[in-house]
Amino acid sequence: MKKTFTKLSTVLLTGLLVASFTVNAQTTTYASTETMHKKAAIKTDSAATLNAGQQNIATVAVKKSDDADTSWHPQRRIWGYAFGDAYYVQHAPPLTSAQGKENNYYQTPTGRNAFQFRRIYLGYDYDINKKFKAEVLLAAEPNENTAPTSSTSSVVSGDNLADGRMSFYIKNFNLRVREVWSGTDFVIGEMATPGFALNESGTNAPTSLSEATWSYRSVERTITDFHKNNSYDVGAALQGTFDPKTKNFGYVFMIGDNTQSNLTTVYNPNSAVSPTNPNPNTGFFKIFYGDLWAKFLDKKLYVDLYADYAQTSSSIASAAVASGTIDPQEHNMFKLFVAYNAKPFTIGVEAYTQKLKNAMINSVDKSVDNATVNAFSFWIRGVITPGKWGYFARYDNYNPDSKFDKNANYAVNSNGYSSFDPTTKEQFVTAGLDFTPAKNIHFMPNIWLTQYKTQYDPTHTGYVPDNHTLVYRMTFFYTFGK
Repeated sequence: MKKTFTKLSTVLLTGLLVASFTVNAQTTTYASTETMHKKAAIKTDSAATLNAGQQNIATVAVKKSDDADTSWHPQRRIWGYAFGDAYYVQHAPPLTSAQGKENNYYQTPTGRNAFQFRRIYLGYDYDINKKFKAEVLLAAEPNENTAPTSSTSSVVSGDNLADGRMSFYIKNFNLRVREVWSGTDFVIGEMATPGFALNESGTNAPTSLSEATWSYRSVERTITDFHKNNSYDVGAALQGTFDPKTKNFGYVFMIGDNTQSNLTTVYNPNSAVSPTNPNPNTGFFKIFYGDLWAKFLDKKLYVDLYADYAQTSSSIASAAVASGTIDPQEHNMFKLFVAYNAKPFTIGVEAYTQKLKNAMINSVDKSVDNATVNAFSFWIRGVITPGKWGYFARYDNYNPDSKFDKNANYAVNSNGYSSFDPTTKEQFVTAGLDFTPAKNIHFMPNIWLTQYKTQYDPTHTGYVPDNHTLVYRMTFFYTFGK
């Protein structure tokens, strides 16, 4: 019995051990399988998370690419243009005459003919970055009679070297800071003034002033330029728009040296400071320029209001005046320019008045008189054949002193205008055709006429008979790099 119980116990113990191993094995198998499934699930989740992350990165990259400003490209260009004429002087005043001091053919003899450059420009524009832009412009602008007085003496005009060869000078050299606030640029250096010549597309400067609208600087200067108002100067300016998105209304405020490119008027050793001359006519005074411009009727109508003011000297000694001094000299201008741009023509009117304080000495009563300049210009230009033929015509009327005393004897103090002549009224006429064989190339046959009329009484010793300058020209003009 005992043996039998012992055998049964052994069999049961063996069965329990076998069952135990089987259960453990199954549990282990189940656990391993579950672990494998969990690991697989984790791996799958990790892959999904990685893919999602990569997709997010790709989305961000695409978004950044979409947001990037690709519309702006830095402007770095060399450009230039030139114009001149093949001309023939049909008639001119005698070489001894002082008539027409301000024009290109002053004291040019009747019958002279030549090929002549009147302007050569070489410029470089460089966008340092989107905020800052630099401009450099070299110019050669000789008159017909530009020449040195001798090989060793000073040169009459800085456009020629001492040996008479044409030479470049620095006309513009400035730095532009774009958008110092919305719609306004700050410019410092040597630059175009807002008098007539300023024309900077792609900036907040105006593009509708008189020279750009007239479009024929290659034929002749605007009336304010013709009579020597500053086209450029060294100084600082704010050039802005009141409506940056549409750019229909804007302004320019500028302060300058009133020297253009002439350094001797900033520092002149021949006009030294001294106890008896504390304020010589050099380097102590500034000129102030202001301009308001507007475009109406879908940018067809241009209106421009301009003013400037400059003191040009302090009290100076003069033997011609009983008191021995002339009071401070100054000049200021007010100008209106209006143009209407229609197809197929454009018309423009430019008128100004300018006061030159203490500009003339009356040698009879020793008084010092002011001069009041009044000037008016009307022009039209248009299209005959689109892209090939055009036309232009212009008339100017210039009175250097509307209150001139025809019986007085005047000595002129330049008041900053060395060629100012109050004794002679002028009327200017030009007309011609414009042939454009290719873009930026023009050939323009034209006539150039200025009539002179003295303001003195015929019985006055200073009376000069009326005269004129008439020139026939084939003007050429070409541009590159713009």
